[in-house]
Amino acid sequence: MEILQITLILLVFVLIALAMFFRKIPALLALPIMAFVIPLAGGVQLTDTIQHVIGAGSLKLHNAYTVALFGSMLSILLQKTGVAESFIKKGAELAGDNPWIIAVIMMALITMLFTTLGGLGAIIMVATIVLPIMSSIGIGPMTVVGIFLIGLSMGGILNAGNWALYIDVMKLTVDQIRPFALIMFGLTFLTSLVYITIQLYRDGHDLKWKRIVVSTGVILIILLALSILYMQLDESTRITIHHLMGNIAGFIKYGIGLLITLLFILNIIHAIKQSGKISREVYWTAYFAPLIPLFLILFFSMNFIAAFICGLVYAFLATYRKGGLNILVQSILEGGGVVMPAVALMLGIGMLLNAIMGPGPEWEGGWPVLNILRPLMAKIVPDSGFSFVLLFGLMAPLALYRGPLNVWGMGYGLAAVFLASGMHPGAIMGLLLAVGQVQGISDPTNTHNVWLANEMQQDVQKVLWNTIPYTWILAVIGLTAAAFLFY
Repeated sequence: MEILQITLILLVFVLIALAMFFRKIPALLALPIMAFVIPLAGGVQLTDTIQHVIGAGSLKLHNAYTVALFGSMLSILLQKTGVAESFIKKGAELAGDNPWIIAVIMMALITMLFTTLGGLGAIIMVATIVLPIMSSIGIGPMTVVGIFLIGLSMGGILNAGNWALYIDVMKLTVDQIRPFALIMFGLTFLTSLVYITIQLYRDGHDLKWKRIVVSTGVILIILLALSILYMQLDESTRITIHHLMGNIAGFIKYGIGLLITLLFILNIIHAIKQSGKISREVYWTAYFAPLIPLFLILFFSMNFIAAFICGLVYAFLATYRKGGLNILVQSILEGGGVVMPAVALMLGIGMLLNAIMGPGPEWEGGWPVLNILRPLMAKIVPDSGFSFVLLFGLMAPLALYRGPLNVWGMGYGLAAVFLASGMHPGAIMGLLLAVGQVQGISDPTNTHNVWLANEMQQDVQKVLWNTIPYTWILAVIGLTAAAFLFY
């Protein structure tokens, strides 16, 4: 009976995933269908499937799509008041004539921010600043999405918060995690340079190849030098550096707090002066509107929704004019409509998560789908470096659509099974970090992929097609590095 159930689950997953991959059925419908059929194939009763998967699953990502709604409201308000248009024009003036350099700088900025940030709210805030700048210098919308996703994934590699699983579950130390994380970061960075160069060429830009080669060389030398220097530091020196950076961050936080207070005061004065006047001129403080939520979360750990509401109030005051209240109301209503395709996809993603992982720890005896698949996964533990690379290199696309290698699907459960089966903890870490790039950058069921594609008016499935050649190759190279280190 179990063999039949396993076959049905895998068959349903593969068929619907392929239908989405080849764009035969939209993800908007495919994800709920997959979420409904998989539990039934795994032996879950119809009533439990409807209640725990379809019902509860649709609310699983409520934080993500609520944040997306408020982020969209702020974006629409900035568009309606002319701030976004003016911001793009000034970005184009400052960017110069080298889109390759600007693309690399923007990607580096995204990477740096997401070594500490996380979540859809932070992504929306950073994207509000970065996307218009890249678009203003003629970078194609698909390329813009790809650059942002790669930068986001690179930042995640070095985000110490993402290392908690390896430390708590696999009992690895930071010193064991850091070397492979740096290797994976370097490989992803090289992949990003290749991606940017090819995509800009496809977008029709006249690239200055000599400048690209020199710039790439300089960047790689600097990164290599910094990595070697950091690896050579002893633990006491690292602690001293972190302590010093903490003190500097404290002063910055104090200064940011004063700046935000001053800007709000200036906006209130401006709003009072503009009362009853009609003006399309953008007051200079309005350019800080996308940064206000980012600063409030980054420096003051404010709730994402509260930070976006503060951003809305700030933007409303900075752009206030006659009829300003009507513009705000229109932005709130239109913001919801613009982001609704992304919200609808997030409903399906939540259902699929519950279908595979179960509705929660309260489910007695474990979730049937997960219990059925775990023994199968335990049988495929590789016993050599070659089989490790071959098996998981071929299986890398199973990180898509909440598949077995997706860290936000069955991936963490699978890691626990591999660990119990005697697989080296470092190899499991290498597997998750390497194949995780396929998931983090290419997976259409990521909320950030859905939002970014929606924002740039691109089909999220086309984003998958655009990035999968790069991420699949990157995963194989990363697995090879892990095999050399841990086998």
